Amino acid sequence: MKLTLSLAIIVTVLAITIDGYSCKIVQFIFGDSLSDVGNNEYLTNSLARASLPWYGIDFGNGMPNGRFTNGRTVADIIGDKIGLPRPPAFLDPTLNADIILQNGVNFASGGGGILNETGSLFIQRFCMYKQIELFQGVQDLVTAKIGPTAARKFFQEAHYVVALGSNDFINNYLMPVYADSWTYNDQTFMNYLMETLGAQLTLLHSLGARQLMAFGLGPMGCIPLQRVLSTSNACQEKTNKLALSFNNAGNNLLNELSSSLSNASFKFGDAYDVVNQLIKNPYKYGFNNSDSPCCSFGRIRPALTCIPASTLCKDRSKYVFWDEYHPSDSANELVANELIKKLGFLNAPSPSPAIAPSSEGA
Repeated sequence: MKLTLSLAIIVTVLAITIDGYSCKIVQFIFGDSLSDVGNNEYLTNSLARASLPWYGIDFGNGMPNGRFTNGRTVADIIGDKIGLPRPPAFLDPTLNADIILQNGVNFASGGGGILNETGSLFIQRFCMYKQIELFQGVQDLVTAKIGPTAARKFFQEAHYVVALGSNDFINNYLMPVYADSWTYNDQTFMNYLMETLGAQLTLLHSLGARQLMAFGLGPMGCIPLQRVLSTSNACQEKTNKLALSFNNAGNNLLNELSSSLSNASFKFGDAYDVVNQLIKNPYKYGFNNSDSPCCSFGRIRPALTCIPASTLCKDRSKYVFWDEYHPSDSANELVANELIKKLGFLNAPSPSPAIAPSSEGA
């Protein structure tokens, strides 16, 4: 009897100690330049960096912060609206176990893709498998801090965002300098992508991911960089069809994994239609330009990135695209709101916004 009572007391104390550890629900973000919040700033040899003015002009102090836009990313906005903290970049030198437990981590890297070979022309970037490897290191750090039982609970209750795929086309399959462009056709390349993504998401599940959202692709044939390829400034329909095919295959994959993996709630966020409508009829959504970048180098196109000598549009809130690749803060907000609506997220009290978007040119 005494032994039983003693064991009961020990188990109760352990349970209180484990469950009593204050762990917040946080996000772990895997992605490319659409979600990067500074990792590439620490990759000194990377050619994909948002380190020059005027990146970040509408965020915080207006200085470049690693985001490839003038303000927030889609992941920033969704997290804010559902009450989750903004995770810092994995390579932020201040990152430690306590910060991870309070804020999560963002592993996104400009130029990265689902495939290891994607974006190799940028020299340094984190592909998806590398990002998962870094996540495993984060798990070891947290487990050493709070113990395996509490760590398992922490990682299973976290939210996971995967936002990759556009570079696998624009900076791989659609560029003849990459072997994938002549090794595969449209269908076999899509099969290769989905097989790889499926293995990656299954691996994340084995590491604790239970609530996961994967972003779909927008009409990437309509980004300014693609329009430049046409003498009429038209969208590249072949590229848009690839995006639609990716979204269809990705949605099927997420549904399949949600059904087959234990306790998995994997959702696919597809905002293609609303972005397509925004590009076709910007005035309906309060924009007045959807075919050229706000930050540009005059008639020299494409300049690819903003540079100190670039000219900014008069009203940044009216432009869909910030540079040749990336949407503006205003467009990102529209996309985020569409994904929140489609995925049925409940709006929770948001933390104080980190930016106050300006409508005046700098």
